[in-house]
Amino acid sequence: MDTESTYSGYSHYSGRSRGSHRHGERSRDRHKSRSKDSRSEKSVTINTPPAEPLLGDSSVRGEQVQDDNWGETTTAITGTSEHSLSQEDIVRITKDLEDSVGLDCRRYITRTIAVIMGLLVFFTPLAFLVLPHILWPEKLQSCGTACEGLFISVAFKLLILLLAVWALFFRPARAGLPRVFVFRILLAVLVFLFVVSYWLFYSVRILDSQDENYQGIVQYAVSLVDALLFIHYLAVVLLELRQLQPCFSVCVTRATDGETRHYNLGQLSIQRAALAIIEHYYCDFPIHNPALLSASKSRAAKHLAGLKVYNVDGPGNNANAGIAQSQSRAMIAAAARRRDTSHNELYYEEAEHERRVRKRRARLVVAVEEAFTHIKRMQEEEPKKAPGDVMDPREAAQAIFPSMARALQKYLRTTKQQHCHSMESIQQHLAFCITNNMTPKAFLESYLTPGPTLQYGKDHWLGRRWTLISEASVTSSLKDGSVFLLKCVDFSLVVTSKKIPYVQMSEEYIDPKSHKFVLRLQSETSV
Repeated sequence: MDTESTYSGYSHYSGRSRGSHRHGERSRDRHKSRSKDSRSEKSVTINTPPAEPLLGDSSVRGEQVQDDNWGETTTAITGTSEHSLSQEDIVRITKDLEDSVGLDCRRYITRTIAVIMGLLVFFTPLAFLVLPHILWPEKLQSCGTACEGLFISVAFKLLILLLAVWALFFRPARAGLPRVFVFRILLAVLVFLFVVSYWLFYSVRILDSQDENYQGIVQYAVSLVDALLFIHYLAVVLLELRQLQPCFSVCVTRATDGETRHYNLGQLSIQRAALAIIEHYYCDFPIHNPALLSASKSRAAKHLAGLKVYNVDGPGNNANAGIAQSQSRAMIAAAARRRDTSHNELYYEEAEHERRVRKRRARLVVAVEEAFTHIKRMQEEEPKKAPGDVMDPREAAQAIFPSMARALQKYLRTTKQQHCHSMESIQQHLAFCITNNMTPKAFLESYLTPGPTLQYGKDHWLGRRWTLISEASVTSSLKDGSVFLLKCVDFSLVVTSKKIPYVQMSEEYIDPKSHKFVLRLQSETSV
């Protein structure tokens, strides 16, 4: 029987006294390393805060601790808390809160300015039509049929402009960018200058002279609405249509495991290209699993731990520098001698891991198929039962989950996916599969094949903050050979761009008559 397991969370399988003793040693080591880091790295500034606050919800944290061992016997752990806060942690939390408040204020201020600008643009033509009736109504000439028809034109054009502005500019924000969008600011400045110019002309030529030609005033308002519609068309071209044609091929590489994807992007600034890449990342890249990266580190640590250096001359005969240098040379020589056999160890380790994964996968498949067979049997017996004895999908999932829980947990631990799936999420997925009459293979696909980040819980992607690192200005356009980094808490994405080459295509004409041929048959054939 397989007895190996990966330590995760706060599960202990030893006695209470040994568990508390080890827990105390880990707490003391952690406090020593934390105090050492606080003395040596006080000048380092961290731009990317953690995905979850340190002072998070205790209920959620407790649920995560329990979910890591939902297939085993739950053990209550008491002892010294591992989540102590230093002064630097408190300062960092305060700074993160201030940054979040600043981002929210900037977002609300931008939206408020946009609303004020929209109201000014929308009510300006109406003000042009109403002010003459308020200031000099007795001097105005009567409005004929053509003038009244212009009222209908102004009304429908303003309605179209209102809907178009709402559809283009008042959409939910997808992200908070570090810099402003240049084209959006240019359009806002253009609209502001345009409306101010119309107001200046209206105040000088119409308000001061109290123009009596009301039809000319209506035509002036109609011309303003037409110009605003053309500016909105310009906004659609600059903000939406300009970036549709692919111009660059970007290569996105995750720095930790080398996972790579390629995308085609149009004429975008660096910050908007980074936003598009992050959106593609959540849908295309498999979830980042730091546990898979610890195997190589543990293997290297095991090799180095097996090397011992002895000083046969005694500590007093040589200086400390000479001793350190000789020890380094001895360890390098020993590592070079062991390098010839390290690939064999790696080969057998990977083969053993694959064998163990196949074995536990087979056990999991059999357990899930038996559980779904039991579900089908229960569905066939439901018409014979009383109405009060029929279970809903949630109750059915809870009833059959214990039969597959142990096999599923062992498989997730072997493949190092136990932190990605909680007991609650697995039961919800099982109830979803039962409700939609899905097969056991469809249920297991989420656990046998790592999926994109968005398929997992919100704690894996919600609230994650990205930092854009670029030598060029983030508001400048993408260029051939542009390189920038998207840094997160656990990993970073390295992005390189290449311009799509210009394709020269020529045409070659083939005469249809050139395909004709004559088949000549011989009268004599061989027997």
